[in-house]
Amino acid sequence: MPRCVALFALVASFAACARGAPSRSPSTSPPARGARIVTLVPSFADDIAAIGATGRLVGVSAFTDAPATAALPRVADATGVNAEAVALLRPTIVLGIPAQARFVQVLRRAGIRVELLPDDTYGEIFSNLRHMGELTGNRRQAADTIARLRRRTGAVRAQSLRLRYHPSVFVVLGAAPIWTAGAQSYISTLIVLAGGRNAASDLPAPYAEYSAEALLRRQPDMLIADPAANVPAWFGREPWRSLRAVRLHRVYALDPDTIERPGPRYADGLDWLFARVARVSGSPAR
Repeated sequence: MPRCVALFALVASFAACARGAPSRSPSTSPPARGARIVTLVPSFADDIAAIGATGRLVGVSAFTDAPATAALPRVADATGVNAEAVALLRPTIVLGIPAQARFVQVLRRAGIRVELLPDDTYGEIFSNLRHMGELTGNRRQAADTIARLRRRTGAVRAQSLRLRYHPSVFVVLGAAPIWTAGAQSYISTLIVLAGGRNAASDLPAPYAEYSAEALLRRQPDMLIADPAANVPAWFGREPWRSLRAVRLHRVYALDPDTIERPGPRYADGLDWLFARVARVSGSPAR
């Protein structure tokens, strides 16, 4: 199973558990400059790096590639958390997402502070960056990072609003079964910011399976696909061979580390997405 689908399947299967658990630990004084931080998803390590606090990290998750983290132990992936390895790192705080609630129970029982921060929406990219600034004492750097990201986003949005046509975009996170991003996801917000329309806006969950019949009815103008989904291998089968986007060669391989990762790298993903949306729209990209 592609790593993107494994992650989104994890989010979906543990959603009920996550809703029953608090998203953050009870309020305590921030660890600030004495923090020893373990991040359980790559985007949180990206946040820490973006605000200049990589030195606070003592452990990270699989697929983390933020600067200066190559030598750090990997203590989590889409299937679980190595609680023993985390404990040995003596963290002052462990940062994960609500879908990991069941995996961190043993850490909480051991008295380790755990915060589970939601990251489904675009706005949560910025609230999480602010929170990382508070935890590390790098509040000013966090504020500067947020301001810089908003300026880049604003510049793209100003151009996308001038597109002659706003094409519908379907995100392919898995091809068999079909997995995609719904209206509640941060990826859907990126599509709108880039001047497109999410073809799966009828999907009630941020990430979930999507029916072949619904995809055929929607007939999106373009597909953006995770390379791990290997969509071209399915072009000879339904529903893919009957999609107008496939026949017109409007299928683009996305970078999962920018489009799928809800952190500061989203701005690079947004630039990439706008260029493709503008191409399909018939308007020149910047």
